[in-house]
Amino acid sequence: MTSIRNYLNKLFTKEDFITVVSGLPRSGTSMMMSALQAGRMPLVVDDIRQADPSNPKGYYEFERVKKLPKGDTAWLATSPGKAVKIISALLEYLPQTGYSYRVIFMQRDLGEVMASQQRMMVRNGKGPGQSSAEEQLSQSYADHLAEVTRWLDGREDIQTLIVNYNDVLSDPMEEFQRLAFFLDQKVNAAAMAKVVDPQLYREKSN
Repeated sequence: MTSIRNYLNKLFTKEDFITVVSGLPRSGTSMMMSALQAGRMPLVVDDIRQADPSNPKGYYEFERVKKLPKGDTAWLATSPGKAVKIISALLEYLPQTGYSYRVIFMQRDLGEVMASQQRMMVRNGKGPGQSSAEEQLSQSYADHLAEVTRWLDGREDIQTLIVNYNDVLSDPMEEFQRLAFFLDQKVNAAAMAKVVDPQLYREKSN
């Protein structure tokens, strides 16, 4: 998704940018936020949602992000130079004027995403979902991701790096070096690589 246009913007943009970690729920966004923190990037978080068995290392969320559709964007004024987690469905509400964004978009096998979401529901006492709807949900996710990809590519104020969850687990140093370049070396790749915990990879695709 990185184009010549975005590369030139990266070279000549002087103002600080807001780093946005995005993707579907359960796609590795919390892991990425944890890694960015280890890499010395300040985070926009409020710690309202605490760590639990589904995310033993925490969620790294900021509650006001959920109010983006209602126009709550004032908090962005203090966010340049920091990282914030915003799920893919809310990206479209980022204001187009006044800010520059670098989006780290996490991708993961949709079967693993759905299995992880299912297990979280069970842990939260909500019971199993309807297996008969899995195929429909998977297609819905695929359509959503395609739409978000097109939308990101059309925003002049956004540069995007696709990061595959499994690639991070298999070779964290290589992936975080690539990410450090994308973020103008504002993070320490070696420090980020140390926080990756393969033991938390619990829903594996066949």
